[in-house]
Amino acid sequence: MSPSARATSLPTRHRRLPPAKPAPLHVYGRPAPLKPAAGLDLAARLRAHQRGLRARAERRDTLLQIVRAVGATLDPSKIATIVVEQAAEWLPAPCWALVSRNDAGQLSVLATKGIEPRAAPVTDIAQWVMQRGEELIVADLSRDPRISSQLAATIMAFPLTCRGTRMGALVALDQVPSSRPPRLGQPLQRALRALLEPVAVALDTALRLQRAEALSVTDDLTSLHNSRYLNHVLRRETKRASRNGRPLSLLFVDLDGFKAVNDTHGHLYGSRALVEAAEVIRRSGRETDIVARFGGDEFALVLPDTGGDGALAVGIRLRDRVASHRFLAVDRLDIHLTASVGVATFPDVAASAEELIQAADAAMYQVKNSGKNGIQAATVPADTSYVMSASKESAPL
Repeated sequence: MSPSARATSLPTRHRRLPPAKPAPLHVYGRPAPLKPAAGLDLAARLRAHQRGLRARAERRDTLLQIVRAVGATLDPSKIATIVVEQAAEWLPAPCWALVSRNDAGQLSVLATKGIEPRAAPVTDIAQWVMQRGEELIVADLSRDPRISSQLAATIMAFPLTCRGTRMGALVALDQVPSSRPPRLGQPLQRALRALLEPVAVALDTALRLQRAEALSVTDDLTSLHNSRYLNHVLRRETKRASRNGRPLSLLFVDLDGFKAVNDTHGHLYGSRALVEAAEVIRRSGRETDIVARFGGDEFALVLPDTGGDGALAVGIRLRDRVASHRFLAVDRLDIHLTASVGVATFPDVAASAEELIQAADAAMYQVKNSGKNGIQAATVPADTSYVMSASKESAPL
């Protein structure tokens, strides 16, 4: 038998196998290239790879921090502030804004970083991406036909979508135009989606809760605060006034002759008259005053940092405006009403929120029982029973 024949007849366990190819080196579960990159040895490649791993880990940690932070609060403004503060960790833009839609359907800026809300058309940009449900990336806003603006800036905007509804937008802006639009790679796009989805859910939940809370303290008819909110505010403001050594006044207002409107023209017109009265009373106060419908045709105004004289001035102005207003003029009824106003001041005549309500209410009924269409301040004599000091004459506005 020839040597070659003997070689082929050897058992398998004695047969020579071809030399095995070297297995690729695996680093963190990924095969490393067999041929080293030009100028880089294995140690250098490992360092570069680990830098990439650290960057991904830092991005993941930032995402977790944002998700935990927005999940720890139910305040929409705080959520928006967290997002715009942390967003620069993902995209190196100096200016950020988060925009959302309010109950009236209008867009409002919840939070900004590095820019004033009116300094850029952030709501117009947000409107564009929310209508189309797609991102907007522009190299120079002043030259882009999609947004009418003279601002030379690079922008990136992303819609916020929750439960199939586009409820906001995150806008990034650099007030230096770029030579060409920025490009987002697939990894960064995935990272942004991972960020925006939980943000949208948290923001939507917070906004829904805020609306529910607002409805629970809002009068359905007049859209003023209701008596529940009034009691809450008075407890809060009396504590603050006591702590700061400042006065606090309360006005109780009752519409004279309102029952006749219901009896003569029906409850529909009566409700319309109440809405008009609420607006007259609201405009008679100041921006810092809190106006509420106490019940029926009774209203209340909380006047922080206001003593008796200042409260009387507000009450007289309110009474005069109610008396001069032509109610239901749009319905060609031209009804005239007047107001009886009671005034009480903390701590002059009351030591608590409950006593303040009692004093203002008693002063108001004193006016009702003595001719109506007037204003009266409560005083407390030595026997602690409420005595009313009448003031029927009108004061200059």
